[in-house]
Amino acid sequence: MRVTLVAVGRARRGPVEELCRDYAGRLPWTVEILEVEPKKRLSGDALKAHEAELLAARIPDGAVLVALDERGRALSSPDFAEAFRRWRDDGRQAVCFLIGGADGLDPRLRDRADLVLAFGPQTWPHMMVRAMLLEQVYRAERILAGHPYHRE
Repeated sequence: MRVTLVAVGRARRGPVEELCRDYAGRLPWTVEILEVEPKKRLSGDALKAHEAELLAARIPDGAVLVALDERGRALSSPDFAEAFRRWRDDGRQAVCFLIGGADGLDPRLRDRADLVLAFGPQTWPHMMVRAMLLEQVYRAERILAGHPYHRE
């Protein structure tokens, strides 16, 4: 499986960025983290639309598209692993996760996604979402491998 995380904003050096690298490095799957930054001074819907263009340009062809959004589905870790199993068994070899900017994702990207995923009703800092997502991807891989990292 190839995992691509496309996010608005640049990660700063520090503990959260190190945690992201740690979980990405644990995976036997290829993981790529791509960052986009709007160069135009926009706000509101115009900014979200511009960010959506930048994000969409980095989505790998044929990838399952997962948008992270507070209006999405909150999945248990086993259910998240089951989604990966289904994608794998359906012959999908790539998954792309999208993390929008401070104002969230443009609705057109959410509507295009195969899955809209939420980490609960709270608002999380974007860099923390990256680390939480990569940990859950790692946990899903461990569940699928039958490894005891995840205990129910």
